[in-house]
Amino acid sequence: MPPSPPPVDPPPPWRQRFIDRLEASGRFRTATLITALAGMFATSFPVTILTIALGPIAEEFGAAETTIAWVISAPMLLSAVFFPLLGKLGDLRGHRQIFLIGFGFATIVAGLTALAWDEWSLIGFRTLAAILGGATQPTSMALIFSVYPPEQRVRAMGWWSMTGAAAPALGLALGGPLVEIFGWRVVFGLQATISLVALALAYAVLRETPRKKVRFDFAGSVALALGIGGCMFSLGSLRMIENSPMMPILGLGVGAIGLAAFVAIERRVEEPLLPLAFFRSRNFSATLVTNAMTSAGYMGSFVIAPFFILGLGYSESVASTLILMRTGALTVGSPMGGRLGERLGERGASLAGCGVMTLGLGIAAWGTWEQSVFLFVIGLIGQGLGHGWSQPSITAAISRSVDESDLGIAAASNRLFGQGGAAFGITILTLVYAGVNTPQAFATTFLAATGLSAISVITAIWIGASKLELHADEEARVAPATGR
Repeated sequence: MPPSPPPVDPPPPWRQRFIDRLEASGRFRTATLITALAGMFATSFPVTILTIALGPIAEEFGAAETTIAWVISAPMLLSAVFFPLLGKLGDLRGHRQIFLIGFGFATIVAGLTALAWDEWSLIGFRTLAAILGGATQPTSMALIFSVYPPEQRVRAMGWWSMTGAAAPALGLALGGPLVEIFGWRVVFGLQATISLVALALAYAVLRETPRKKVRFDFAGSVALALGIGGCMFSLGSLRMIENSPMMPILGLGVGAIGLAAFVAIERRVEEPLLPLAFFRSRNFSATLVTNAMTSAGYMGSFVIAPFFILGLGYSESVASTLILMRTGALTVGSPMGGRLGERLGERGASLAGCGVMTLGLGIAAWGTWEQSVFLFVIGLIGQGLGHGWSQPSITAAISRSVDESDLGIAAASNRLFGQGGAAFGITILTLVYAGVNTPQAFATTFLAATGLSAISVITAIWIGASKLELHADEEARVAPATGR
């Protein structure tokens, strides 16, 4: 691998000596990986804890649970809007700088969240923390890519995907006891403490990436935010269509206007926020659609699964434990997916992962029809393993589709499509389920999830072959001619 490009601004002597020692010992790449993942972990683990704590929070503030539910949905919707902005800022201003600024302010807001005085202050602090902490998502990926050569990125992304799965899994496992013993506010004190340690480590270890001296596409970012925000709002309001039938239409209209304006702006500006030419690359577009469809099937079924288990008469703790098995399978499967990507190539590993996940969803649908917990859990494990196998290669394939200087916006686009796909899947499967607790309703819902995941198998075929796959194909062609 060629030496890393020099930082834009020389670090202080003590930090340069520290980085030099890490490089001399051959541990700089690993240290960068661990540091970037620590920041991502610290900003994401409270999500599932909050899901468990919604009831006690609503009771403390005397608020309706439908209002408190915005503690989960508002951060998810609005953080997606800012992913492209944060990713592009990293490309232009340096990913280390954006990582530290976003992570630093998210740490402060996490501490303030513990002091929330009513439901609206809690929703506001959580949303702001998610937007600021969202900076760690595309920038951490770009920082990791900056120190790993292309042929090693898929394995690094295995650990990146594992962290993304382990953080909410840990929240799910520890959230109940923490909230029950200490109350929900201690969660954010714990988050702020972990974040401070990770922030100090990031300041010492991370090396700045090259910057671009170009103007930021402000008009394009506003138009894209309007487009994404409108579409995400439309998806979120579909579940309330009976009470507010015009809200989804209004959101979709705003989103369509925003996206149309974005396309018009990007065609004219000299340095676009997200070059439209990217979408002509099948590696870029097919990978994004694959990510969206896997996220739709995975997250949509995740929301419905507890209702099936509870409907069979099991307790909430049993339901949480069984669902945790799926997350555990994802956590184990992600590093396996990284190694699989190195051996099969990104297209091959993506196909294998999407296929296994689709099979797992089909088995889960069978289990709901038969009302068999055993079959259902086998399906859950298959979903987790398949998703874990596919994600590292999907993420690494995105990095091959753009120049190194555009890794931030590419990573942000990948996260945006993943989050948008998750919102789409949750909405569609919730509408299909419709609160009807019958074997037929659950089977239909999980068959719909199977269909969404099956689309990802088809689109994964169109992901461009990596150098590893092209080399294997060349050897296969040469072998008959040489007698090997």
